[in-house]
Amino acid sequence: MVAVGGTRMLMEDAGQVVVRPARPEEYGLVGELTVEVYVHGGLVSPESSYVRTLRDAGDRAAKSELLVAEVGGEIAGAVAYCPPGSPYAELAGPGEAEFRMLAVREAARRTGVGRALVRACVERAREAGLTGLRLSTQRNMAAAQRMYERMGFVRSPERDWSPVPGVDLLTYALPL
Repeated sequence: MVAVGGTRMLMEDAGQVVVRPARPEEYGLVGELTVEVYVHGGLVSPESSYVRTLRDAGDRAAKSELLVAEVGGEIAGAVAYCPPGSPYAELAGPGEAEFRMLAVREAARRTGVGRALVRACVERAREAGLTGLRLSTQRNMAAAQRMYERMGFVRSPERDWSPVPGVDLLTYALPL
């Protein structure tokens, strides 16, 4: 990992992945990318009220730390890192952070983009001296769950929850 002027760069299998804070002029793009990943991936219905939340990257940026991953100068993914006190932190307990709305374009999957975004969240939580990092994931996201487990996250079934009827979320934690 190399930090250059607040931008973190990580060399991954497919080349250089640059993880950095999203810029205001990118919020629309990040919102649409997130909607695309969640709707086309079958994670939410296009009619769901949650689509409005996914699209509102500006609100995420104001209330969490909105990060993007670039590959070859193109935004390939995004995530909201939610430190303690963020209204987007729905799962984290005292001394913990959370990340949400991890979205990686289909063409960029299996290239290290998701892993780089998660690592950036882990680093932020460690730098803040927190005791853990948490996340929620849907049952059908097996590839993401494998990635989290390879990165050291462990299931925390006591925190599994359902934000709306019919959507059951599994939870994971990384002790820091």
